[in-house]
Amino acid sequence: MDRRAFMADGIGVVTGLGLPAHSRPLSPPGETGAVGTTHLLELRAGLRSLFQLDDAYGGGDVRSLAVRHLTRVRRIIATGTYPDTIGRQLRLLAGEIAEHCGWLYYDADEQDNARRYFGEALTTATMLRDSNLEILVFSSMSLQACYEGRARDGLDLARAAQERATQLASPVLQSLIAAREARALALMDDGSGAKTRLSAAMQLVDRNGRGRPSPEWTQFHGPAELDYAQGLLYTELGNHRAATRFLGAALAHQETTYGRNRALYRITLAQALVDAGEADEAAAHAVASLEALEEVESGRVMRRLSTVTKSLRAVDASSARDAADELTEYARTKEAA
Repeated sequence: MDRRAFMADGIGVVTGLGLPAHSRPLSPPGETGAVGTTHLLELRAGLRSLFQLDDAYGGGDVRSLAVRHLTRVRRIIATGTYPDTIGRQLRLLAGEIAEHCGWLYYDADEQDNARRYFGEALTTATMLRDSNLEILVFSSMSLQACYEGRARDGLDLARAAQERATQLASPVLQSLIAAREARALALMDDGSGAKTRLSAAMQLVDRNGRGRPSPEWTQFHGPAELDYAQGLLYTELGNHRAATRFLGAALAHQETTYGRNRALYRITLAQALVDAGEADEAAAHAVASLEALEEVESGRVMRRLSTVTKSLRAVDASSARDAADELTEYARTKEAA
């Protein structure tokens, strides 16, 4: 598949994945005036399609589609006529799309833009007093904080999300946030606390079905994500051989529909193998990741690839040097494209 050609035709992509706003348009709300439940469902289907695109291809190209969808919802809010119940749902949807725009810019490694959209989403959540949206925004901001080296902020944000999630009694949601708490604690060198929260995350996900249903955006969270979290924890603790076992399990368990995460898992595994002294296996996984990267546009993943390239180049082994050369050439070609 030529990912760039496919993603360049934004309307074609969204139509192909079921965003009906462009494929089977209703009377355009805001132009005819009346906005009803059917329009709202159509717009929400658009957000669902954007989730699917992000899972498969990463945030790099998808973010422009998300911004366009947010612009459309804002126009409808400003120009349409609707009852208060529909108005609240439209504003909530706008907040959810803004959060997803933030997530996509985070994945594209454009953090200032990510913060701007996260801030907009949080303002909407506060205005509407919607705990679900607050949880979503806080948990995403927690990841961003950890990514930027602000682990204490990441922990505070995750705990704010967990406080609200506990009231909703959704085990999968609580498990996801506990894993993010564990990540922040590990980055703060609190290995004991990180292990405790990650253990809680595993226990909570096993209770799936015994509490309230989890939000749709948590569908990615499960065994693969928890294996990945465990691998990252062992990496921070310096136990790189244990890290490789869990990261390998994460890659094996991850569904093929999550293309961006599979690429991220494999590159992270390659780094752990370098750290564990397994140069040949690390080189093989690093080179194998390039096939997945042909269909992914993610600044986060490319930054991880750059780190692995530097690590391989520092290893005194022909397989590592050859892999580093191939990764360098790939990154140069991708940047020029």
